[in-house]
Amino acid sequence: MRILVINPNISDSVTALVGSEAARSASPGTELTLRTAPFGVAYIETRFEAMVGAYAAANVAAEHAAGHDAVIVAAFGDPGLAALREVLPMPVLGLTESALASACLLGPRFSIIAISQRIQAWYREVVQANGLEGRLASIRALDRPLARIDGIQEDHTEALLALCERAVTEDGADVLILAGAPLAGLARQLAGRLPVPVVDGVSSAVRQAEMLHGLQPGTARRGSMAPPPAKPHQGLPSALAALLDAAQARSASA
Repeated sequence: MRILVINPNISDSVTALVGSEAARSASPGTELTLRTAPFGVAYIETRFEAMVGAYAAANVAAEHAAGHDAVIVAAFGDPGLAALREVLPMPVLGLTESALASACLLGPRFSIIAISQRIQAWYREVVQANGLEGRLASIRALDRPLARIDGIQEDHTEALLALCERAVTEDGADVLILAGAPLAGLARQLAGRLPVPVVDGVSSAVRQAEMLHGLQPGTARRGSMAPPPAKPHQGLPSALAALLDAAQARSASA
Protein backbone atom coordinates (compact mmCIF):
# COMPACT_ATOMS: atom_id res chain seq x y z
CA MET A 1 0.00 0.00 0.00
CA ARG A 2 0.95 3.65 -0.34
CA ILE A 3 0.60 6.15 2.50
CA LEU A 4 0.84 9.93 2.16
CA VAL A 5 2.32 11.44 5.33
CA ILE A 6 1.69 15.19 5.67
CA ASN A 7 3.58 17.38 8.12
CA PRO A 8 1.25 20.41 8.59
CA ASN A 9 4.13 22.65 9.75
CA ILE A 10 7.02 24.01 7.71
CA SER A 11 9.90 22.17 9.44
CA ASP A 12 11.56 19.79 6.97
CA SER A 13 13.71 18.44 9.82
CA VAL A 14 10.56 17.35 11.67
CA THR A 15 9.30 15.70 8.49
CA ALA A 16 12.55 13.74 8.42
CA LEU A 17 12.02 12.60 12.04
CA VAL A 18 8.48 11.52 11.21
CA GLY A 19 9.68 9.74 8.09
CA SER A 20 12.32 7.79 9.98
CA GLU A 21 9.83 6.48 12.53
CA ALA A 22 7.21 5.80 9.86
CA ALA A 23 9.73 3.76 7.87
CA ARG A 24 10.70 1.74 10.96
CA SER A 25 7.04 1.02 11.68
CA ALA A 26 5.81 0.24 8.18
CA SER A 27 5.39 -3.32 6.95
CA PRO A 28 7.41 -4.61 3.99
CA GLY A 29 5.76 -3.40 0.81
CA THR A 30 4.30 -0.23 2.35
CA GLU A 31 5.47 2.87 0.46
CA LEU A 32 5.61 6.24 2.20
CA THR A 33 5.33 9.66 0.56
CA LEU A 34 6.45 12.49 2.86
CA ARG A 35 5.35 16.07 2.31
CA THR A 36 5.92 19.25 4.35
CA ALA A 37 3.46 22.14 4.46
CA PRO A 38 4.49 24.90 2.02
CA PHE A 39 3.33 27.60 4.45
CA GLY A 40 2.53 27.95 8.14
CA VAL A 41 4.58 27.82 11.33
CA ALA A 42 7.62 25.93 12.56
CA TYR A 43 5.56 23.86 15.00
CA ILE A 44 1.95 23.92 16.11
CA GLU A 45 1.01 24.66 19.72
CA THR A 46 -2.08 26.93 19.56
CA ARG A 47 -5.56 26.72 18.13
CA PHE A 48 -4.85 29.39 15.52
CA GLU A 49 -1.69 27.64 14.39
CA ALA A 50 -3.70 24.42 14.17
CA MET A 51 -6.21 26.17 11.91
CA VAL A 52 -3.41 27.31 9.61
CA GLY A 53 -1.90 23.82 9.68
CA ALA A 54 -5.25 22.29 8.79
CA TYR A 55 -5.53 24.47 5.70
CA ALA A 56 -1.94 23.70 4.75
CA ALA A 57 -2.60 19.97 5.15
CA ALA A 58 -5.71 20.27 2.98
CA ASN A 59 -3.68 21.88 0.21
CA VAL A 60 -1.00 19.19 0.39
CA ALA A 61 -3.62 16.44 0.38
CA ALA A 62 -5.37 18.00 -2.60
CA GLU A 63 -2.12 18.00 -4.56
CA HIS A 64 -0.71 14.61 -3.56
CA ALA A 65 -3.35 12.24 -2.15
CA ALA A 66 -4.29 10.70 -5.50
CA GLY A 67 -2.79 7.24 -5.91
CA HIS A 68 -2.41 6.67 -2.17
CA ASP A 69 -4.33 4.20 -0.01
CA ALA A 70 -4.28 6.28 3.19
CA VAL A 71 -3.29 9.74 4.42
CA ILE A 72 -1.69 10.59 7.76
CA VAL A 73 -1.81 14.11 9.23
CA ALA A 74 1.49 14.04 11.09
CA ALA A 75 0.92 16.55 13.87
CA PHE A 76 -0.38 15.89 17.36
CA GLY A 77 -3.75 17.55 17.72
CA ASP A 78 -4.81 16.23 14.29
CA PRO A 79 -5.39 19.58 12.54
CA GLY A 80 -7.98 19.20 9.79
CA LEU A 81 -8.44 15.46 10.33
CA ALA A 82 -12.25 15.30 10.34
CA ALA A 83 -12.54 17.76 7.45
CA LEU A 84 -10.16 15.74 5.29
CA ARG A 85 -12.19 12.61 6.00
CA GLU A 86 -15.18 14.31 4.39
CA VAL A 87 -13.42 14.95 1.08
CA LEU A 88 -10.86 12.16 0.63
CA PRO A 89 -11.92 8.72 -0.62
CA MET A 90 -9.31 6.87 1.46
CA PRO A 91 -8.75 6.52 5.22
CA VAL A 92 -7.29 9.60 6.92
CA LEU A 93 -5.51 9.20 10.25
CA GLY A 94 -3.98 11.59 12.77
CA LEU A 95 -1.26 11.17 15.37
CA THR A 96 -3.49 11.97 18.35
CA GLU A 97 -6.45 9.78 17.51
CA SER A 98 -4.16 6.90 16.55
CA ALA A 99 -2.09 7.23 19.73
CA LEU A 100 -5.25 7.39 21.85
CA ALA A 101 -6.58 4.26 20.17
CA SER A 102 -3.34 2.41 20.86
CA ALA A 103 -3.22 3.61 24.46
CA CYS A 104 -6.79 2.49 25.13
CA LEU A 105 -5.83 -1.04 24.07
CA LEU A 106 -2.99 -1.09 26.59
CA GLY A 107 -4.48 0.29 29.79
CA PRO A 108 -7.43 2.16 31.32
CA ARG A 109 -5.71 5.51 31.98
CA PHE A 110 -3.15 7.37 29.90
CA SER A 111 -1.00 10.47 30.30
CA ILE A 112 0.21 12.71 27.48
CA ILE A 113 3.76 14.04 27.58
CA ALA A 114 4.06 17.25 25.57
CA ILE A 115 6.78 19.65 24.46
CA SER A 116 5.34 22.96 25.73
CA GLN A 117 3.08 24.33 28.44
CA ARG A 118 1.02 26.38 25.97
CA ILE A 119 -0.05 23.29 24.08
CA GLN A 120 -1.80 21.61 27.01
CA ALA A 121 -5.22 23.28 26.79
CA TRP A 122 -5.58 22.45 23.11
CA TYR A 123 -4.48 18.85 23.67
CA ARG A 124 -7.06 18.49 26.43
CA GLU A 125 -9.75 19.73 24.04
CA VAL A 126 -8.65 17.16 21.46
CA VAL A 127 -8.92 14.37 24.04
CA GLN A 128 -12.40 15.65 24.95
CA ALA A 129 -13.38 15.68 21.27
CA ASN A 130 -12.39 12.03 21.08
CA GLY A 131 -14.64 11.26 24.07
CA LEU A 132 -11.77 10.05 26.24
CA GLU A 133 -11.39 12.73 28.91
CA GLY A 134 -12.44 10.22 31.56
CA ARG A 135 -9.41 8.08 30.75
CA LEU A 136 -6.92 10.97 30.76
CA ALA A 137 -4.72 10.78 33.85
CA SER A 138 -2.76 13.95 33.08
CA ILE A 139 -0.99 16.11 30.54
CA ARG A 140 2.56 16.99 31.51
CA ALA A 141 4.79 19.25 29.45
CA LEU A 142 8.27 20.71 29.25
CA ASP A 143 8.59 24.14 30.83
CA ARG A 144 11.74 25.45 29.17
CA PRO A 145 12.75 27.23 25.96
CA LEU A 146 13.12 25.06 22.85
CA ALA A 147 16.26 26.05 20.98
CA ARG A 148 15.59 23.71 18.04
CA ILE A 149 12.32 21.98 17.28
CA ASP A 150 14.21 19.07 15.70
CA GLY A 151 16.61 18.85 18.65
CA ILE A 152 14.12 18.25 21.45
CA GLN A 153 15.01 14.59 21.74
CA GLU A 154 18.73 15.39 21.97
CA ASP A 155 18.34 18.31 24.36
CA HIS A 156 15.48 17.24 26.64
CA THR A 157 15.28 13.43 26.82
CA GLU A 158 16.06 13.30 30.54
CA ALA A 159 13.49 15.99 31.31
CA LEU A 160 10.89 14.13 29.26
CA LEU A 161 11.78 10.92 31.06
CA ALA A 162 11.25 12.66 34.41
CA LEU A 163 7.82 13.87 33.27
CA CYS A 164 6.96 10.29 32.30
CA GLU A 165 8.00 9.00 35.71
CA ARG A 166 5.87 11.62 37.48
CA ALA A 167 2.87 10.80 35.28
CA VAL A 168 3.10 7.17 36.37
CA THR A 169 3.96 7.74 40.03
CA GLU A 170 1.87 10.82 40.83
CA ASP A 171 -0.95 10.72 38.25
CA GLY A 172 -1.60 7.00 38.00
CA ALA A 173 -0.96 6.65 34.27
CA ASP A 174 -1.13 3.08 32.95
CA VAL A 175 0.09 4.13 29.49
CA LEU A 176 2.19 7.07 28.30
CA ILE A 177 1.73 8.92 25.00
CA LEU A 178 4.68 10.94 23.74
CA ALA A 179 2.94 13.77 21.94
CA GLY A 180 4.05 15.58 18.84
CA ALA A 181 5.94 14.95 15.63
CA PRO A 182 9.22 16.27 17.12
CA LEU A 183 9.14 13.32 19.55
CA ALA A 184 8.66 10.72 16.80
CA GLY A 185 10.68 7.62 17.63
CA LEU A 186 11.46 8.57 21.22
CA ALA A 187 9.03 5.97 22.55
CA ARG A 188 11.32 3.25 21.19
CA GLN A 189 14.22 4.67 23.21
CA LEU A 190 12.30 5.09 26.47
CA ALA A 191 10.21 1.92 26.45
CA GLY A 192 12.70 -0.14 28.45
CA ARG A 193 13.33 2.66 30.93
CA LEU A 194 9.71 3.10 32.05
CA PRO A 195 7.40 0.80 34.03
CA VAL A 196 4.38 1.18 31.72
CA PRO A 197 3.81 0.95 27.94
CA VAL A 198 4.85 3.97 25.85
CA VAL A 199 2.95 4.92 22.69
CA ASP A 200 4.14 6.88 19.64
CA GLY A 201 1.62 8.62 17.38
CA VAL A 202 3.55 8.12 14.15
CA SER A 203 4.02 4.37 14.52
CA SER A 204 0.42 4.01 15.69
CA ALA A 205 -0.92 5.90 12.67
CA VAL A 206 1.17 3.92 10.18
CA ARG A 207 0.17 0.54 11.59
CA GLN A 208 -3.48 1.53 11.86
CA ALA A 209 -3.45 2.82 8.28
CA GLU A 210 -2.19 -0.59 7.18
CA MET A 211 -4.91 -2.27 9.24
CA LEU A 212 -7.68 -0.15 7.71
CA HIS A 213 -6.34 -0.81 4.23
CA GLY A 214 -6.53 -4.52 4.95
CA LEU A 215 -10.04 -4.29 6.36
CA GLN A 216 -11.37 -2.45 3.26
CA PRO A 217 -14.29 -0.96 5.26
CA GLY A 218 -15.60 1.22 2.42
CA THR A 219 -16.20 4.98 2.41
CA ALA A 220 -18.93 7.15 3.91
CA ARG A 221 -21.79 8.10 1.61
CA ARG A 222 -24.15 9.16 4.39
CA GLY A 223 -23.78 10.44 7.91
CA SER A 224 -21.49 13.14 9.25
CA MET A 225 -18.46 11.91 7.28
CA ALA A 226 -20.28 11.95 3.94
CA PRO A 227 -18.78 14.18 1.21
CA PRO A 228 -19.88 17.84 1.19
CA PRO A 229 -23.01 18.66 -0.85
CA ALA A 230 -22.62 20.45 -4.18
CA LYS A 231 -22.58 24.25 -3.97
CA PRO A 232 -20.71 27.11 -5.66
CA HIS A 233 -17.20 28.03 -4.52
CA GLN A 234 -14.60 30.54 -5.63
CA GLY A 235 -11.05 31.69 -4.94
CA LEU A 236 -9.71 28.27 -3.94
CA PRO A 237 -6.33 27.00 -5.16
CA SER A 238 -6.88 24.84 -8.24
CA ALA A 239 -5.95 21.54 -6.56
CA LEU A 240 -8.21 22.25 -3.59
CA ALA A 241 -11.07 23.24 -5.89
CA ALA A 242 -10.64 20.00 -7.83
CA LEU A 243 -10.66 17.95 -4.62
CA LEU A 244 -13.85 19.67 -3.45
CA ASP A 245 -15.49 19.19 -6.85
CA ALA A 246 -14.66 15.48 -6.80
CA ALA A 247 -16.07 15.12 -3.29
CA GLN A 248 -19.22 17.00 -4.23
CA ALA A 249 -19.64 14.71 -7.23
CA ARG A 250 -19.46 11.67 -4.95
CA SER A 251 -22.07 13.30 -2.71
CA ALA A 252 -24.42 13.87 -5.64
CA SER A 253 -24.17 10.22 -6.70
CA ALA A 254 -24.72 8.80 -3.20
